[in-house]
Amino acid sequence: MDKELPVRVVQDPSRGFTDLPDQVTREPDLTLCLDIVSEDRIRARLFGNAVPALHGTVHRADLRVSVAEVRAAAARVSRLWKELLVDFRPLAEDGRPVPGEPERPYASLVDLRGRPPGELYAIVDQLALTGSELLFDTLLGGTDPRVELFGSYLAEALAAYQGLRVRFDSELYLPWPMVCLRPEDVPVPADAHDAAGLFPRFLGHRHQIEQTGGAYPWMGGLRDAPVVPSVSLNHDVRVDRKGRTRAAEVAELLAKDTHFAERTTRAALLDALARRELCEHLMYFWCHGQFIPNGSQPACLAVKLTDETAIDARAVRERRRRFGDSSPFQPFVLLNACHAGVPDGGGDLAYLGGELIKAGARGVLGPQTEIPQRFAAEYALEFLTRYLHGEQTAGAIAHQVARHFADELHNPLGFAYTLHYGMDTRLERAVAPAAGSGQEVAI
Repeated sequence: MDKELPVRVVQDPSRGFTDLPDQVTREPDLTLCLDIVSEDRIRARLFGNAVPALHGTVHRADLRVSVAEVRAAAARVSRLWKELLVDFRPLAEDGRPVPGEPERPYASLVDLRGRPPGELYAIVDQLALTGSELLFDTLLGGTDPRVELFGSYLAEALAAYQGLRVRFDSELYLPWPMVCLRPEDVPVPADAHDAAGLFPRFLGHRHQIEQTGGAYPWMGGLRDAPVVPSVSLNHDVRVDRKGRTRAAEVAELLAKDTHFAERTTRAALLDALARRELCEHLMYFWCHGQFIPNGSQPACLAVKLTDETAIDARAVRERRRRFGDSSPFQPFVLLNACHAGVPDGGGDLAYLGGELIKAGARGVLGPQTEIPQRFAAEYALEFLTRYLHGEQTAGAIAHQVARHFADELHNPLGFAYTLHYGMDTRLERAVAPAAGSGQEVAI
């Protein structure tokens, strides 16, 4: 009589066939590549199932625009989101603050449904205009018929569908979720005076989006899925010391049913990054981010924990470079700090998120502008609750969260978060084997 014998394998050179190649991810529905040919020439390529196929080639055009001009227009978009929305101050006709009104209502409120519809509509309308000008006037502007045709294919694909998986693969980093289609691409009713009618023009409302740049950021395959994920909270304890946000709830969420690590100083974080065996599946940063002077070079983006000592891209590089792809470091990173999704110098690949990706991170999510603390905590709670559940990808979740704030609370700030890589990243969890079942064997 046949009998199944329990087997225990003490050597597993195949790693249980779990070291999967990155090719298992699906191709995006639409990919726009922007390659810097020279300082005044950018080559654009467009392909994917969402655009008509061309015989023997892909959609391609040479954009006669300077890299500096595009970067300046992109920086202006991020700046205006802060000036027009976050820093908006309601004033009476005499120029004085309106009695009884919050000094900066869009920085202190998450639910904007109580704001005057006309006021919010006017702000979002300006942001939408700036976002569409960046794409169609600055990047795809001019009179070249090839560029015009290229732009029409891109606009048609982005406007015809919703929920596409869109990749912007480029050395040129733009705030893509804050970029907009034109009124003729997504018409708004003439009598509409509600900001909700403008939100569908924003790419962050319409589609899942990731920004990528550079080939083969990870050289190793995927590691084993954990039974219990390892999670870290890297934060400045002085941020929201008075408990006015939901940051404490985020911390409780991170510590629930996980291997949890908390770090509050630069030394603690860099000591962890210096360990080859560091294996975290989610890294969350809750702190301040800012550009700091860097001698004669462009200002350097850095984050600071409780000890207020700068942690920049090179600090990460110095600790992780020697490990290559031989370590288990493959976290998804949420950098919830102002400007954390913005590269240094307007496009330097040696930025904080980029270094984390080159070290093995499977994606980095961060804001492109200054974000009020109250909104940042709410965003983190919405995103991390879904991500830790382990069923959906980071791209799908970021899209859902942005639409949640826009559609339900009339708040567009969710579009300010940009995903660098990681659209297909998911927190997979292995099933714990039953004790004594004989299924605890890796073959």
